[in-house]
Amino acid sequence: MASDSSFEDWCRRLRQSDREAYAAVFDAMHPPLFRYVRSITNDASAARDITQDVFVKLWESRRSLDPDQSLKAYLYRTARNRAYNHERNRRTRTDKEDDVRADSPAQPAPHTAPDEVVDARMLDKRLRRWIDDLPGRQREALSLSRFEGLSHEAIAEIMDISPRTVNNHIVRALKSLRQNVHAYEPGLLDS
Repeated sequence: MASDSSFEDWCRRLRQSDREAYAAVFDAMHPPLFRYVRSITNDASAARDITQDVFVKLWESRRSLDPDQSLKAYLYRTARNRAYNHERNRRTRTDKEDDVRADSPAQPAPHTAPDEVVDARMLDKRLRRWIDDLPGRQREALSLSRFEGLSHEAIAEIMDISPRTVNNHIVRALKSLRQNVHAYEPGLLDS
């Protein structure tokens, strides 16, 4: 990841419509923003679109950027807001579709396969599902910390909460994940 001074320089250059600075920001931030948005939406296609929109907005608002403010935090906040707006709109559509389905004949439930032998891939799949099932703020703080490598201070700025609250969300998320792992495979975390 680029240094904070690189982001400050890029921000100043972006304000002057420097396309090379824009390309540098894009190269540095597209992968982590995509992962972050995908962690919120659980939809790669939507995450691609939202991430692209974030960069369009960056270019459109480049002249109003404040070099004294964190460009990285600005991008994460924009991505976060767009991802949550997308999720809210998706839930509204889903609710409407559910209402239509309720008026239709019931479909048979899909067949459930028996549990498979515990292996690394199965545990990875379960971990991903457990992370997806965490409350939104816990999942977001955990993803930004563990997968994007951001500090508690940076996460606090993105989520508009205190660093202590970020820590609380991460601690609760990790506790929940440990409990799930222990219930799934007792002794797995003992060492």
